Amino acid sequence: MTMISRQAAEALFQEQVVSTVLQDTPKSSVFMSLARRLPNMTGRQARVPVLDMLPMAYWVNGDTGFKQVSRQGWDNVYLTAAELAVIVPIPEAVLDDASVDLIGEVTPRVAEAIGQRVDAAILFGVNRPAEWSADLITHARQAGNAVSPGESPDYYDLIMGENGLLARIERFGYMSTGAVASMGMRAKLRGIKTSDGAPIFKTDMQGSTQYALDGAPMYFPTNGCFDPSVAQLIVGDFSQAVYAIRQDITVKILDQGVIQDPSTRDIVYNLAQQDMVALRVVFRMGWALPNPATRMDGERLGCPFAYLEPATPATTQKLTVTVNDGSSPLENATVEVNGVRAKTSASGVAEFFLFPGAYRVQAKMEGYHPATASVTISNAATSATLSLAAQE
Repeated sequence: MTMISRQAAEALFQEQVVSTVLQDTPKSSVFMSLARRLPNMTGRQARVPVLDMLPMAYWVNGDTGFKQVSRQGWDNVYLTAAELAVIVPIPEAVLDDASVDLIGEVTPRVAEAIGQRVDAAILFGVNRPAEWSADLITHARQAGNAVSPGESPDYYDLIMGENGLLARIERFGYMSTGAVASMGMRAKLRGIKTSDGAPIFKTDMQGSTQYALDGAPMYFPTNGCFDPSVAQLIVGDFSQAVYAIRQDITVKILDQGVIQDPSTRDIVYNLAQQDMVALRVVFRMGWALPNPATRMDGERLGCPFAYLEPATPATTQKLTVTVNDGSSPLENATVEVNGVRAKTSASGVAEFFLFPGAYRVQAKMEGYHPATASVTISNAATSATLSLAAQE
């Protein structure tokens, strides 16, 4: 008689683990639970066409006046799949002696780790893959949607007031669908009271979340993704942010091979020699903030997100981008730094305030060929110059 070996049952393990990772990862990520999910990517890159120019209507002067023409334009926004991977080695003796399903116990923690990395990269740009768009904080800062608390903060006014967080995104035509805050923000919200001492932000024992801002649910991540040194609170229209998971998510239970230290290349584990197995999970996804043109933001310079800074704002560095035609500066050219947009001034200059990292800069203008450059922001101000060649 023969037995079912580990190798024979490996496909069952993989299918079960893959299904669990696919289901649990969006639950472990605050961003993925709030943003809009697109169909799975079938390749490394997915293209999302967005409105870039809206048509205009004009009054006609007199019975024989000429009717003016207008046009509508589109731009392409790309989602590029970045890879996130982890290997969890387990001695076979531990598997045999364990009174619980260790693989089943490890899988949710792997999904949680993936969710933490996704949130930290998209919200704050922590370890952001170079091919991804800039983080939501950078998008909001460039649009002027960063609110400073000041020396004696009135949190109700900072959030709900005429120039507060919600008003910052409403001026561009967006409504908040969710808020993400540090755990320390809970105490600040509990301290906001009416003139007669009644708390303004009340918990709802029947609701899915305990706090809400102007009717939108509020979340306090516990996966370690939120950086209170950069923001206390982020609000926005999360339906404007999109993400897609690459279809080739792979989960393997390895019992052969070696595991090396990524830095030294030293062998840490020899699975066959040390009677070990290893759970390897590779997760790939992409995201984007398309930010289409609207009647309230025709040049796409706004942002559907805003954030409340800490008492001491995080340090950023200025990137100055100069755009010319080879000799003269170009005014009103569009400059994009990893998806963050700005228009050049009369002197052909656009400014960005960025965290350290590698960025892709693109300049474009109607009638000219676009130009791109790569810049690295460290701990000092940086400048770049792009020259656009006129189209023939």
